[in-house]
Amino acid sequence: MTIDRLPSGSYRIREMRNGKVYKITIDHKPTKTEARDLIQSKVTSFSNSTLFYDAADNYIKSKQNILSPATIRGYRTILNNLTIKDVPIDKITTPVLQSLVNDLALTLSPKTIKNVNGFIVSVLKYYGADVQSPRLPQRIKKEIYIPSEDDVKRILNDVKGTKYEVPFTLATLGLRRSEICALTKDDLKGNILTIDKALVEDENKNWIVKTTKTTDSTRTIIVPDYLADLIREKGIYDSSPHSLYSKLKCVQDRLGIQRFAFHKLRHFFASYMHNLGYSDKQIQEFGGWKTSDVLRNVYQHAMEMDKTKQSMAEDIKNLVTN
Repeated sequence: MTIDRLPSGSYRIREMRNGKVYKITIDHKPTKTEARDLIQSKVTSFSNSTLFYDAADNYIKSKQNILSPATIRGYRTILNNLTIKDVPIDKITTPVLQSLVNDLALTLSPKTIKNVNGFIVSVLKYYGADVQSPRLPQRIKKEIYIPSEDDVKRILNDVKGTKYEVPFTLATLGLRRSEICALTKDDLKGNILTIDKALVEDENKNWIVKTTKTTDSTRTIIVPDYLADLIREKGIYDSSPHSLYSKLKCVQDRLGIQRFAFHKLRHFFASYMHNLGYSDKQIQEFGGWKTSDVLRNVYQHAMEMDKTKQSMAEDIKNLVTN
């Protein structure tokens, strides 16, 4: 058992029992006997008869300072919609989970079901339950859509001179919506833009500024002169990430362009830079990807397949017409 004083002046008691760490924070320095009793109280308060909701709520709170606000919000959403939240954790067996997965498969995607199941199993294992993950539905392979250069140019031209010109242009430089909306003029020094934060929703749906998605996402980029001047003159963007996608949909509909998510402009950046001959490593660092795997396995594959399909179509045409 350890007792540590926190910067706030409170004391944190920690002890590992049966491979699980129990933690309690109190406002005074406890005696060893008091600390032992508090830990024992915490251990017994979550028995096998604890309702899943209470167990999951405690699990989420234990991860509050470790996981991103978006992840915590996702956990809360999953928990509030579960049909097993009022079931004791000792009654949640693998067959029960399989039945739940079967029901979810009627309305949810395989990816969503995987996330829900992963959360449930993590909570159960956190409390020492011996449960195996059920069989999950096969994930559907989707083709990666990458906007064409012509469509991107039309979109940028449409928002030129509006408050959306800067954020849309930054998106084609590989920035995420959350990164764009957290930027201010102060992040620009000369032509160098520092990207070290993101605007995200917390579990209460309040917008907060936090660090970037990963340490690799924190980076600096050099922006074109005209864009740097525009940022100094008009700023970057003072609304939520959601409003950027709403605007993009309006522009797409007006121009008759196939709808795609705002994040696809980031995909476009990766594919466009690859076509220009930049290396995976250069694109990865500029765009703030953790690894170059996503570039090789997703974006480049999609581009190369598009070229292959076009070539195959031409070959078939030649076969038929000659």
